[in-house]
This record gives sequence, structure tokens and C-alpha cells, in this order.
Amino acid sequence: MSDDPLWAALADPHRRAIVALLLERPRPVGEIVEACGLSQPSTSKHLKVLRDAGLVRVRQDAQRRVYALDPAPIAELDAWLAPYRKLWSASLDALGRRLDETATAAAPGEPSDEETEAPSSKD
Repeated sequence: MSDDPLWAALADPHRRAIVALLLERPRPVGEIVEACGLSQPSTSKHLKVLRDAGLVRVRQDAQRRVYALDPAPIAELDAWLAPYRKLWSASLDALGRRLDETATAAAPGEPSDEETEAPSSKD
């Protein structure tokens, strides 16, 4: 995977916001400008970077340019992230087992730590 352009494109928070918008549905430039609160020229520059990285496609609809996500590069990123997701999954599974052990160690009907603390004196 030639991921340098993808990572560079996604490094900018404005471009990530545009990708998030396009995840919902394809949008014309005007909607992206309005949703992101950027100027039209600035939005167009961000869209060009995303297009050059292969993350978005554009189609002409009469006078409007409509942008949509291209799923192929996202799938490549997902494949690259898979081993790291496995690390998190193993850690979360271990945490779940530990929480289950802790919950079953305190048998029902036994007082909790809070209930067994000595009352404080207020003289």
C-alpha cells in the first residue's frame, strides 16, 4: 500500500471532517463549505488533496460538483490497521475477564468495602 498520500491527506483535521461528512452521503461542494465553515477556495484545496490521495471521487451534476468517498483506500487503511485492532481486542478481552473475576469474587450478600469501613466519628 502506497500510504504516504493517504496519511498526509488524513493528517489535517479539516480533511478528516470532510471525510466524515462524505461518510454519511455524497455532497456537493456548497454543502461541504457550509458544514465545515471554511471558505470555498480553502474547501476546494482540501478536496483536491483528498482527490489526489484517492480518498474521494467527484462527479459533475449539471453546474455542481458532487464528492463521494472512494471505499478502496479506506479498505487499504483498514487492512493496515487490522493487526493493531487485534492488540486492542486482546487487551479489552483481558480487561473483561478481570472485571468478571472481580465481580464473581464478591459473593452475593457479602458487604462491600464501603459497607465494612469503620464509621467516622464526628465529635
